[in-house]
Amino acid sequence: MEMEDYVKKGGLFITFEGIDGSGKTTQARLLRDYLTSKGLKVILIDDNESRISKMIMEIITDPNSKEMCYKTELLLFAAIRAQNVHELILPALNMGMTVILNRYSDAMIAYQGYGRNLPIEIIELLNEFATGGLKPDLTILLDLDPLEAIQRINKRRQVNRIESEKIEFYRRVREGYLRIAETEPTRIKVINAAKPISEVQHEIRQLLRHFII
Repeated sequence: MEMEDYVKKGGLFITFEGIDGSGKTTQARLLRDYLTSKGLKVILIDDNESRISKMIMEIITDPNSKEMCYKTELLLFAAIRAQNVHELILPALNMGMTVILNRYSDAMIAYQGYGRNLPIEIIELLNEFATGGLKPDLTILLDLDPLEAIQRINKRRQVNRIESEKIEFYRRVREGYLRIAETEPTRIKVINAAKPISEVQHEIRQLLRHFII
């Protein structure tokens, strides 16, 4: 089966995951542009895409929200997932579009579960409720050493509340992501994000073609 036929008929759901600084945004945009150049109808969604999700995300990432407890952070992310599925993801998939998402339910398990040490079983229930059980067809996990990730983050003009976390936090998050990948090797494909951008993108394109065929 050709990739174009699959996408047009089914509406492929692809997610990018990884710690901050791993290059998710860059790689997701490159993949969107590539698939669009092939004549596919593609939508790229992140946590700031819809009006409501953007407002929630601004609260979460605001450096002045230092008093926010981890449970509140978790529930706010669940609200973003629910809104995005309802407003953007499902409608696009139902139209046969390819949906590329920058972070989804795996992020809550990695960040709030492993990173914040909140009960994973509760997070899984929240994910199920917020997303209606909708799972990606393919998840690309961009794996990067936390030290390199922090070096990349520090080059940015502005660092938000979560990005300013210490390296120990990111080590727990990375470990969480790798554990999740071990439990779902068919859906989640791990790529070394330390490689040059062009090499990472090439691997993603090859992986996507093999995954569909």
